[in-house]
Formats: sequence, structure tokens, C-alpha cells
Amino acid sequence: MDILIKPIVTEKMTDQGETLNRFGFVVRRDANKAEIKKAVEDLYNVTVASVNTMVYGGKRKSRYTKSGVITGKTSAYKKAIITLIEGDSIDFYSNI
Repeated sequence: MDILIKPIVTEKMTDQGETLNRFGFVVRRDANKAEIKKAVEDLYNVTVASVNTMVYGGKRKSRYTKSGVITGKTSAYKKAIITLIEGDSIDFYSNI
């Protein structure tokens, strides 16, 4: 799917997946909650109970090098937290 960019596989999201049945994805910035819900249901064959989204703006970063100060910016992205109904689950590690 072009709406879901990649799953968020961190220690915190893995713990929420096990205890609260929530899974995180980095999604396109212009995707709305209904599109995200449909994309997850089609891709993983699960039923989504709710979708929470948040937009992270890029941060300005600078580092000091031999040739001087280099400034830049990290990329902005949108994150979606998907809550599934009881009994459904997504296994990100099945293809490893």
C-alpha cells in the first residue's frame, strides 16, 4: 500500500502490541483516518477498532565538524496508532 510507509517496531510499540493490542505505522502525510483504517484492514486482514494520528514536524539539527558548523533538518512524518479488536493481532516478525 502507498498509504502505509512502514511499521514502527520499537520496544514501546511492541509492548503496547502485546498488552493493549495497538500497533504503530508511519503513514503518508495527506492520509486521513478512514484511509489508514481501510489500508490496515486490507493488508493484514484484521478489524480496526480505532485510529489515532499525530504529525511530527522536522527538527533543526546542527553538528560541529572540522570544516565548520553543518546545519540541517530531520524529515517530518505522520504516525498512526492502530487499535485492533480483541482477538486480532499483527505479526511483523513472521517473514524473518
